[in-house]
Amino acid sequence: MNETIRKFGYPATLIGETAHWVVLLRPAQVTLGSLVVAAKSDATAFGALPAECHADLAEVTRRVEAMLQAAVSYERINWLMLMMVDPYVHFHVLPRYEGERSHGALTVADAGWPGPPDLKSALVLPEAQQAELAQWLRGRWDETN
Repeated sequence: MNETIRKFGYPATLIGETAHWVVLLRPAQVTLGSLVVAAKSDATAFGALPAECHADLAEVTRRVEAMLQAAVSYERINWLMLMMVDPYVHFHVLPRYEGERSHGALTVADAGWPGPPDLKSALVLPEAQQAELAQWLRGRWDETN
């Protein structure tokens, strides 16, 4: 796994994977269910990914969106490919909604709704809360198969 994947907490934050992608809980939750979807490749440009990686992304997209819709009933979803700090191909996936969403003791408001996501408002979760949220989403990921 590349450095970007490890930076986002792999393997502890792993929710699911395919042959070419990993789906990770984003340790800093911009909205409830914020994820990182990262290519297992060492490519640093989207266009440099092999064709099979692009084909596999269609399945990852379908499963991620179904999982998050079931989990948080989002109204919109943002797939952000920023790659300004972490060089390997990855997306920040942010379910968007008006108001708040909760799971267990965690409640996260979408501070930027209805405009662009407010990345600076992200709630950094302690490891125990990351583990609990990742486990919950893992179950939802498994249901999308």
